[in-house]
Amino acid sequence: MTLVMGIVNVTPDSFSDGGRFFDVEAAVAHGLALREQGAAILDVGGESTRPGAQRVDPAVEQQRVLPVVRELAAAGALVSIDTMNASTAVAAVEAGARIVNDVSGGLSDPDLLTAVAPTGADVVLGHWRGPSADMYARAEYDDIVTDVLRELGQRVEAAAAAGIAPARVVVDPGIGFGKKGAQNWDVLRGIPRLTGLGPRVLVGTSRKRFLADALAGDADAAEVDQARRDLATAVSSVLAAQAGAWAVRVHDVAATRDALTVARMWEGDRRWSTTRSH
Repeated sequence: MTLVMGIVNVTPDSFSDGGRFFDVEAAVAHGLALREQGAAILDVGGESTRPGAQRVDPAVEQQRVLPVVRELAAAGALVSIDTMNASTAVAAVEAGARIVNDVSGGLSDPDLLTAVAPTGADVVLGHWRGPSADMYARAEYDDIVTDVLRELGQRVEAAAAAGIAPARVVVDPGIGFGKKGAQNWDVLRGIPRLTGLGPRVLVGTSRKRFLADALAGDADAAEVDQARRDLATAVSSVLAAQAGAWAVRVHDVAATRDALTVARMWEGDRRWSTTRSH
């Protein structure tokens, strides 16, 4: 069964909800609400990776995320730390996080994989070709699915060399990271090939520009509101699940949970009580 990873942005500038949950109390309350709505994992991040975003000092990042990680973990949540910094990753695991989600796949901070290896935490390795400030300048591929497969395979090998067992590794094709428009659809159609790498696959399409572009057609994508983006996210998350994704990373947990439930019922999942006739 595909898991839902709920996004908890403790940032002032994330593209979708920056500033909404910037203080600790609001972020923790939001995380617990997402858990109640069906999130199996809560992904806490203190640095925006939106296009054009500037890097945040690790000390500032840790000031934002560690209290949130600590409280959510104490409440029994399975917490992931969304970071590209080795020091933040280790500190977050010490605070209770059990997954390190690095969108750069260990490329941004060459110490991250070796630092995380002895902690026992699982590691998400994202496909990445450079920082958010100029990532679209690197969106040139011979065959995008083949190239993403090869480059993620290299990151899996790097994790193994650092001492991270394959069972601890998750790969993320990096939808929206160093990929333009239609390239994202090509990568999504290639998910069945990604699952052949061996590690679990995490897919994150939530509210991203390529979805708005598709919905807008010839109109301005900026006019596509959040509700429509969330619906498109839920649909793409179901398709990712059907293609073999281990988990989907989303802002609107409830909508995605419901969409996945309907898809499972359509496919004949009979684990629900037979007394539920409506």
